[in-house]
Amino acid sequence: MKILNERAEDPNLWSNPEKAQKLMRERTRLDNAINGYLKLENELSDQTGLIEMAEAENDEGVLADAEKGLRGLQKESRRQEVEALLSGEADGNDTYVEVHSGAGGTESQDWAQMLLRMYVKWAELKGYKADIIEETAGEGAGLKSATIQIKGNNAYGWMKTESGVHRLVRISPFDANARRHTSFASVWVYPVVDNEIEIEVAESDCRIDTYRASGAGGQHVNRTESAVRITHLPTNIVVACQTDRSQHRNKAMAWDMLRARLYERELQLREDAAAAAASSKTTVGWGHQIRSYVLQPYQLVKDLRTGVTSTDPDKVLGGEITQFMEAALAKRIEGGDGAMVEDLD
Repeated sequence: MKILNERAEDPNLWSNPEKAQKLMRERTRLDNAINGYLKLENELSDQTGLIEMAEAENDEGVLADAEKGLRGLQKESRRQEVEALLSGEADGNDTYVEVHSGAGGTESQDWAQMLLRMYVKWAELKGYKADIIEETAGEGAGLKSATIQIKGNNAYGWMKTESGVHRLVRISPFDANARRHTSFASVWVYPVVDNEIEIEVAESDCRIDTYRASGAGGQHVNRTESAVRITHLPTNIVVACQTDRSQHRNKAMAWDMLRARLYERELQLREDAAAAAASSKTTVGWGHQIRSYVLQPYQLVKDLRTGVTSTDPDKVLGGEITQFMEAALAKRIEGGDGAMVEDLD
């Protein structure tokens, strides 16, 4: 921390803004981690003192309050433990999140929009910023696809656990006979990469298309071909950007997104290789179903990788998904055979 503080005070630091911002983010991350630990240590000392006093005075009310405080500290220490283990190569980076509707037309497109809203709400609850990069409207309702960029410390580290297929079961608001429908949407998460990470992309390996933007965005929408789509032919990876009125700026952003996708692909290949080398450890594939959201006939959200559940889908769809992320991270970190420590109660 001392070294980072000294570097931050260097008057020449901001001659390279990108490097300076990276250093400041790292300093903030370490500062938050240290302060979080010290706060836990102080609160543990306070609660321990209360328990000793309550036992000495036989005060059951104070004892109950102190025990409740300890349970709260346990949950917070558990959260900090998981966050401290976000030490992957790109975990601290900002992240792109793509949401795609599955087969099923309006039903799945509406579900894709619900998922996108859930992630935007989660970002807001974390104090992160979410910007829409690309949005393709559905036929009548919802979204066929959308891409957002979430900016914040460890954004990719947290969000990488959300990649996969998400399943919704509900009474359809689009069905006149009020029948129950099952809808699917897929989520793909990959980190924003900076210039220090070298990703070589040959332009001859790519097809670049321009088209008219189809989402909200002002008078230029559907009038000028400002949106850009790049297809990387060797991998068939496709990225698109329509966030700006300028085709040039959209193209630059799309190239950044493609570099990020290729980088994430390399990270995933490494993880798959590591999982194959340790046959006793299992890792859920990115393309598999990871979570079910049942709204009718009962209410239950269940993560199929960890078994973590919630009986309040409204809160989950309102962005309260950190509990699922924590459990998935813990399982990945522990090689798939571990679980978080149980609550005291």
